[in-house]
Order: sequence, then structure tokens, then C-alpha cells
Amino acid sequence: MLHAVDHLVIAVPDLAAAVASYRDLGFTVVAGGRHPGAGTDNALIVFRDTSYLELLGFHEPRRDHRWWTPLSRGGGLVDFCLQTDDLAGDAKTLRQAGVEMSELGRGDRRRPDGVEVRWIWALARGAHRGVAPFLLAEDGPRDERVPRERAHANGVTGIGVVTVAVDDLPSVRRWYAAALGSTGQDLAFPELGAVGARFAVGPHAFEFLAPTGAGPVRDWITARGASPYSATLVGGHRAGPLDLGRTQGARLALA
Repeated sequence: MLHAVDHLVIAVPDLAAAVASYRDLGFTVVAGGRHPGAGTDNALIVFRDTSYLELLGFHEPRRDHRWWTPLSRGGGLVDFCLQTDDLAGDAKTLRQAGVEMSELGRGDRRRPDGVEVRWIWALARGAHRGVAPFLLAEDGPRDERVPRERAHANGVTGIGVVTVAVDDLPSVRRWYAAALGSTGQDLAFPELGAVGARFAVGPHAFEFLAPTGAGPVRDWITARGASPYSATLVGGHRAGPLDLGRTQGARLALA
């Protein structure tokens, strides 16, 4: 069963600059390490609700990487991972509902202290990347993969709502209804020129918005394709959107 957000992926052009910028915003940022053979390094911002933000940068060009093209289109929020207690079963359910989902594979990361972190995952692929989730199961203690430093000077304690711009709302509703056992809640945002559906995933919520006419959601899909649009973080001392330049293009707001 899918039961929470594991993490959101934020692709950045310069990881060191991103780490400094997020620290200036009041986040505690922990070096994650390097993904062997993938050309990427990361840093993690972990919250008390157990979810986290992954800041991901490339140390070498990897045009075949799933997040290279989204980074070339502006980066920021590019993907999301959900926690599951039945990786094979949930991947199969999504696959049967119509998601282009990979078979189970293995991933790894070498932390700066030399510890090898390993996991098993299933990835949404092609046009479904960033609209359907990728799923992950631990291949070792979770604390090895997810740092324990979870307090932030800005007060943020977790992820509230993740908003995803989509171009085929009926299909997306079908996927998540199959995986979550709920048809979702209807949404309408005239100011965005969009309608959508809201699904709860444990303590977190996802809003999938499809354009009905001209507006920010249609503009986003035209520029970037169906993909994560924004996220709201909870517990912050001051509510409001964070500066896009300081978040490296990720549309984040505190609530």
C-alpha cells in the first residue's frame, strides 16, 4: 500500500550553490553522496514527517538520465517518490492501471562517510515520469538512507500538498484510484485555468490539475510537459511562497 511521500526530487544546475541557498532559507541540508555510475550527487532536507527534499545535481553530462531533460527545461521539482509497504504489489497495480512502470531494479549511493546505501525501486517511465510516482523499498536500515537531522530554523516540519500539472486527468484519476482505493476529490481553480482531483496519501496530499483554457497550468505543460508544478511545506514560521531564484526553480511555499 502507498502510505506517504518518501521524497520530492529537485534538479539543480549547481548542487553546491543549491545547498548554500537552501541553508540561507533556513533549511538543514545534509550531504547525501554520489550515485555510482549515474553521474549525480545529492543533498537531503529531511522533515519530521519522515519525508524529504532531494537536491540533485550532475557532476558529468548524462543525457540518458531520467532527470537530465527536466533539468535542461529549467529544473526545480521534477519527480516524486512514494513510500510503500508492498513494492512489487503497488508497482503491479499501477502497471495494470495503465502506468508505464519499470520492473523492480536496484539503486545505490555512496555517502560522504563511505557508507553504501542501497534500495529497490520501480520507476514510472516515459511521459508518465513525474506524473505517476516512482516507488522505493529499503535494502537496509532507513536511517542509513535518510538522515536523522530533521529540525529546521525556518520551522518547516513536513510536506503538505504536491501539485502536479497533467494533460490527461481521466487516466491519472484511474491510476491513483487503483493504487489508493479512492476516486479523489474534484477540484476547480479558475485563477489557474484548471480543474483537477485531490488524493490523500497518508499525511500528504496530491492535487493533479489539468488545463481548461489559457493560464499558468497550460503554460507549464507547454514549456515542461506534464510534471510536478509546486509543493507546499507545512510548519514554517512565516507563510508564503519562497523566492524561485533561491529555490533553484522549485515552486515551494510555506504554510
